[in-house]
Amino acid sequence: MGGIYALTAIGLNLQYGLMRILNIGHGELVMLGAYITYSLYSRLGLDPMISLLISGPTIFLIGLSIHRILFRPLIQVSVSLEVLEVNSLLISFGLLFIIQNLALIIWGADMIGYTYLAYPIKFLGGVFPANRFIAFSVAILFSLGFYLFLRFSLAGKVVRAVMQDKIGSQFIGVKIFKVHSICFGLGVAMAGITGSLLSMIFEISPFMGLSYTVEGMIVIILGGLGNILGSLIGGLIIGVVESIGSYLTSPDLKMVISYSIFIAILLIRPKGILGR
Repeated sequence: MGGIYALTAIGLNLQYGLMRILNIGHGELVMLGAYITYSLYSRLGLDPMISLLISGPTIFLIGLSIHRILFRPLIQVSVSLEVLEVNSLLISFGLLFIIQNLALIIWGADMIGYTYLAYPIKFLGGVFPANRFIAFSVAILFSLGFYLFLRFSLAGKVVRAVMQDKIGSQFIGVKIFKVHSICFGLGVAMAGITGSLLSMIFEISPFMGLSYTVEGMIVIILGGLGNILGSLIGGLIIGVVESIGSYLTSPDLKMVISYSIFIAILLIRPKGILGR
């Protein structure tokens, strides 16, 4: 679950760190990725791991369209970052309900799922369900891969430059809106991949998205706003603490544990673990 939370948070953090967009509808893209994978598996028999090659690019194209239609005009007309944050929050609430109701129309309201690699494997002295082990491995692979891309590639340096100084980046020839569009698409593509991984483990429903948006925001606050490595570390911390806390107390208290961490971080270290 730590790997799942990290991948969710990285996509959400990229949107906020680069464009100051608070996308409350991010979890609905997670849900959409889960349903795409479920449909490909149940109707075509396509292996969920292979369907990542379809769900990721599909959600990426949806993300490009969402940015072009909704958020790019909003960025252009917003007079300040504060106004942009508030308006993006309101627009993404509307986006949340649009995607949620489309899922209700297409797939219905019932929880659905499938069985995939539901057998135990041994690793480093522990026993894990194979589907969870694979989901964790893929989530960490994508998370680390994206961090290394931002850290060492020329395109990644362009993205970090825009994060740090939008106007300065424009002076050296960076096409800001092109960077915004591609990164927004990459952010929601990560959400789609997260949904595909979740569908291998849990049952899915049109109402599952908001909880992952909330978990993503908790991870972002813990790791630091705009800090991708912080999202990876924060996701792993939240996943482990939730699991241990649920084991020692009750699974029903999982969200209580998460929110307690969230409040404590805001009070003790508002910038997060790696925030600067």
